[in-house]
Amino acid sequence: MQKTVDDIDFEKSGGLVPVIVQDAHTKDVLTLAYANKESLELAKKTKNSWFWSRSRNKLWMKGEESGNTQKIKEILVDCDSDAIIYLVEPSGPACHLGQQVCFHNVLEI
Repeated sequence: MQKTVDDIDFEKSGGLVPVIVQDAHTKDVLTLAYANKESLELAKKTKNSWFWSRSRNKLWMKGEESGNTQKIKEILVDCDSDAIIYLVEPSGPACHLGQQVCFHNVLEI
């Protein structure tokens, strides 16, 4: 089913929705970030990963400082319209620490 930005339930979580960023080819989960309506609209328009930084309280495009951009190939919306997946082609590591993926730490169980 096709969705629009207006269909996304930003209000459920105070104006933000979680965005899972996944490699379009390997299906590796690269990172988890958050989007507001403006960042999602920028992502659709530019085909680059845009997010809302909760720590810096501002919009940011992945790679604007590092050069490790993520070209969006497809955007998927969950059944409740309150979470998103960006399927991307990354041009470098996803993690700001230089790791390919942000999920590289193991929690003991």
